Amino acid sequence: MEPLQALGIVAIAGWLSLLATMAWLLRQWRPDQPEWSRKIVHLGAGLVLPMAWATDISRPLALIAAAVATVLTAVNQRTRMLPALESVNRHSYGTVAYGLSILVLLWWGWPGQAAIVVAAVLMMAFGDGLAGVLGPAYPSPDWSVLGQRKSLLGTACVALVAMVVGWMLFGEHLSPAQLLVLGGVAAGLEQISVLGLDNLLLPLGAAALLNQWLSP
Repeated sequence: MEPLQALGIVAIAGWLSLLATMAWLLRQWRPDQPEWSRKIVHLGAGLVLPMAWATDISRPLALIAAAVATVLTAVNQRTRMLPALESVNRHSYGTVAYGLSILVLLWWGWPGQAAIVVAAVLMMAFGDGLAGVLGPAYPSPDWSVLGQRKSLLGTACVALVAMVVGWMLFGEHLSPAQLLVLGGVAAGLEQISVLGLDNLLLPLGAAALLNQWLSP
């Protein structure tokens, strides 16, 4: 194993341990806000992909890690062994969809399309994560889609994050109009959040769009 890859494994393991600790502490400190601990993990776990990209984590290792994580989240969804991951007051498979979307993206494009994989995961992690935190915290016009409450602020967060991520990673290759379309598509897919499906639809849809635009 290359030293850089070994460093990446250690760094990722340390980061995930820190995230789990932060989520547990937040759950103890604010038991009245169970969603917060879940969103800490949702936001922070998205940074694992840039770390893996920067340290050249191999395709087999990435796929194995993602598969194990997805299975563990599925087990936890039923057993609640780690309640901080499922502290949500509605029936949702969001954490399972989160892991599954990463697994599918890695299978499709790692490492050859790593930039698109990283971008799609960051859009999900930070766009949907910030929407879930800021949307309920600050009043704004809202509506319901398939029984799920959506707010203007939360939707704007998703669109803005998608555009910023797209600009940061592909600014030289995407026009302003394409960035606007990317933000609109991400925000639109995030609306379909019944059972947590947005964690699957948003990153896969964003990756498909980026791949269509960026393919030679």
